[in-house]
Amino acid sequence: MITILIGTNRPESNTEKVAAHVVEIYTAKGHAPKVMDLHRLPPEIFHPSSYAQKPASFAPFQEAILNASGVVIVTPEYNGGIPGVFKYFVDMLKFPESFTGMPVAFVGLAAGIWGALRPVEQIEDILIYRRAMIFPERVHISGINGHLDEKGRLKSAELVERLEKQADGFIQFVKRARG
Repeated sequence: MITILIGTNRPESNTEKVAAHVVEIYTAKGHAPKVMDLHRLPPEIFHPSSYAQKPASFAPFQEAILNASGVVIVTPEYNGGIPGVFKYFVDMLKFPESFTGMPVAFVGLAAGIWGALRPVEQIEDILIYRRAMIFPERVHISGINGHLDEKGRLKSAELVERLEKQADGFIQFVKRARG
């Protein structure tokens, strides 16, 4: 099963809105994904003792990564990088097994003109270190506020087409990678 990872813990974020659209695309293609929303992380994971002993409430997040056939990361750009909670989440996952051999695709969004190019490159470097298999077709959405309608839906047919093309390619990439 493909997992869609929302790379921020900001509730009702633009990232969550774009991720919802990505979920619909995969579902329409017959691959209903699991959604992992970092704003649902258990508060106890942020206690310093979590480095030594993960709380039991973190287990569903860990298992979702370990059991995924592939992960689509939807991340915003915060201050020129990935949200701190996203990096912390990756740090809390078991090493090295959490991403080793895992197909991963990226959707980046930002209010600025680069469409989260920097955070996607940052997390890509981290996941390469973690031995993930990087799908090369990224989707960057710049000026996100101008691309969402009043209901939080993407209003650009071109962007939706790019997300659909990415999904088609990533589904095939996962099939080849996972045999």
